[in-house]
Amino acid sequence: MKKGDIFEGKVIRTEFPNKGIIDIEGQKVIVKNALEGQVVRFSINKKRRDKVEGRLLEVIEPSPLEQPAACKHFGICGGCRYQNLSYEQQLDLKKRQVEELIEKNGLSFDIENIYGSPITEGYRNKMEFTFGDEEKDGPLALGMHKKNSFYDIVTLDDCRIVDPDFNVLLQAILKYFKEKGETYFHKIRHEGFLRHLVMRRSVKTGDILINLVTTTQSQLDESEFVNMILAQKIDGKVVGILHTLNDNLADVVQSDETKTLYGQDYFYEYLYNMRFKISPFSFFQTNTLGAEVLYDKVREYVGETKDKLIYDLYTGTGTIAQMLASVASKVVGVEIVEEAVEAAKKNAVDNHLDNCEFIAGDVLKVVDNLTKKPDILVLDPPRDGIHPKALTKIINFNVDEMVYVSCKPTSLMRDLLVFREAGYEVKRACLVDMFPGTVHVETVVLLSQQKPDDTIEIDLDLDELDATAAETKATYEEIKAYVWEKHHLKVSSLYISQIKRKCGLEVGQNYNLSKSENPKVPKCPPEKEAAIMDALKHFQMI
Repeated sequence: MKKGDIFEGKVIRTEFPNKGIIDIEGQKVIVKNALEGQVVRFSINKKRRDKVEGRLLEVIEPSPLEQPAACKHFGICGGCRYQNLSYEQQLDLKKRQVEELIEKNGLSFDIENIYGSPITEGYRNKMEFTFGDEEKDGPLALGMHKKNSFYDIVTLDDCRIVDPDFNVLLQAILKYFKEKGETYFHKIRHEGFLRHLVMRRSVKTGDILINLVTTTQSQLDESEFVNMILAQKIDGKVVGILHTLNDNLADVVQSDETKTLYGQDYFYEYLYNMRFKISPFSFFQTNTLGAEVLYDKVREYVGETKDKLIYDLYTGTGTIAQMLASVASKVVGVEIVEEAVEAAKKNAVDNHLDNCEFIAGDVLKVVDNLTKKPDILVLDPPRDGIHPKALTKIINFNVDEMVYVSCKPTSLMRDLLVFREAGYEVKRACLVDMFPGTVHVETVVLLSQQKPDDTIEIDLDLDELDATAAETKATYEEIKAYVWEKHHLKVSSLYISQIKRKCGLEVGQNYNLSKSENPKVPKCPPEKEAAIMDALKHFQMI
């Protein structure tokens, strides 16, 4: 087996996140995007001493689990991978994959349940679309990356995981720039104007925020662009249109400058009868209704919070912090995105919470200034998990319990191993599916510190240990001390064991016996035997 070889095989299982496992002549081969039960053709594209990977070329036979996907773009678009499974099968597969990760990492805890999303279509409240072309030098496209492609873009006109309004607005904006003959930003040549289109929507109100991200290599007719968008017939309401300038070479959405072309640069979302201000770059769970399920489990795992100090690290716009603040003494949230922190502060004021404090900064640095020990820690880090140095500082808080929310199970497992070494064990764990149709899943775990003085009550039957109540009356050292004090005789453990056997008391099978082949064992002298017998009677062992 060498790089470039082509094989066919049946996928025996799917490992997280979307790795099909195939056995070829006793060799494990990983083929991404292959589903268990499929017969596939693939080529070897990576081969190391302990790992072989293949690139999927063709699905020869579908899996018995498969069903027709609702989305017309499925199989071409790289966004969703599990839309060809029923939702029940998606949940079962995700739960099993996480359970296998737990076992693979040498951890031992049960997943209580996997909780599904209240809706499985149109659930995303935010989407980042990319400008590009579907093939080299092809017409302008706007949508998602093609599966297994860094450059090619699939134009979406019926994406099933976003609100239908997003599809209408995307098509209108693409048509507008095609007619203008505008170019997209080429990642290799670093030339072009259009980069991304970011849309956010309040599920509870229908308010929509549109952010066009471009370079400074061309000019946007702002008023014409705004009028075109406002003329579209949609069910929701566009409350803000923004233009973000970004000349950074990296293929990420970031702002050198953001201008508000129309309306406002925020909208409000509602959770638990609280209002949250959502700004263009602030973090908020992308599935609003699913977030309510997730935060219900967080609140359950946190438990009693009355008169307690809680640190909510990686707080985003402070959703979890404010959810807990109404039943806690104080909540301190830490978030690296300054804009999100400002929104969190404003949200706390709007929700009449005066016991929330939000700090802008990297958790790695901020925790050094948090000198007061919290009662409970809540952790909801980015996908890559907690920075190792920050993890050490978090452990040094020495809290009894903490709740860890993770959107990437592999990162979570890595961090849990570190927590285990520090004396923490998983007390409870569950999954919440925030991303139907995709490979992703959220995990919530409750970590409890296992202190050295923790005790467990057990019922012990001495008979099961081949011991008698009499044998527990005195130790060998206590017998020696009694004999010396009363009779002024020194007796050995060997002599004591001889007399105990003589009285029918159990001792260790090889207690104090010589290791030589022909041992010469001295016999206990009569006066010492009498003294030992006296001690056994004194301690009520005979």
